[in-house]
Amino acid sequence: MIGQFIVNGLITGILYSLLAIGFALVYNTTRIFHIAAAGLYVVAAYALWFFYIQFQCPLFASAIISIILTMFLSWGIEMAVYRPLKKRDSSLNVMMIASIGVMTILVNVIALAFGHEAKFVNTAIQRTFDFGNIILTTPQTWQLIVGTSVLVVCVLVLKYTGLGRRIRAISEDEVLYSTLGYNVNKSRNVVFAVSGAFIALASCLSAYDVGMGSDVGMNFLINAMVAMMIGGMGRIAPCIAGGIILGILQSLAVSQIAASWQNAVTFTILLILLFVRPQGIAGYKKRII
Repeated sequence: MIGQFIVNGLITGILYSLLAIGFALVYNTTRIFHIAAAGLYVVAAYALWFFYIQFQCPLFASAIISIILTMFLSWGIEMAVYRPLKKRDSSLNVMMIASIGVMTILVNVIALAFGHEAKFVNTAIQRTFDFGNIILTTPQTWQLIVGTSVLVVCVLVLKYTGLGRRIRAISEDEVLYSTLGYNVNKSRNVVFAVSGAFIALASCLSAYDVGMGSDVGMNFLINAMVAMMIGGMGRIAPCIAGGIILGILQSLAVSQIAASWQNAVTFTILLILLFVRPQGIAGYKKRII
């Protein structure tokens, strides 16, 4: 039984990791606390439902459309909100408040258009796969396979490609990055688009399994932010470790206590981490000169 809960936690942790990377890409490169990611998460889920249920598109095609739309919307938030505020030398606190405003607008537009009731992408009885005492449903299998594959590719891209090196460079020092002749605005455009793709993928995989509601984004984002902090502030790849650790611990807490303790476990872990190692497992302390 414990093995089943560990596997369930692993799969949940993979989803946390995907969203945590989407959040960390923006936070690490711009220092903007990108709360609007919660709104993008909701938009992506409803886009999947809309094209799959209303337009009768194939599930894979609906997911691709959802991801592309979320990428463009994420880039649009940068162009319409964050970029103008940056040109006015607005503080990061102002940008965070603007981000909360964007999230609120997106969530309310979705609720106005589709209602507040829960919606489900697939209501059919799902096929299961047995591995001894461990049972995986079809959505969980897709989450495990697709999520793991994307995370592996993400680590390889960050470590071995020019795009990964540019993302790491702009995360370290935007001024120096610009001084060396790189276009900061173009790099930010790419970061926001890629961030939107990770957010949408996490949303689609989750919505395919448990459905969606207009209020699910913020709760999922909080867990993703905690996963990022566990992995290490200022780093992207360690978000994977943070997400998996958080997912497994939450699942074990549910198995031993009750599901209502899940959020309590999340914030207990965060508080302990902030006291013991505030920079996270793989994070590092920056010297300010």
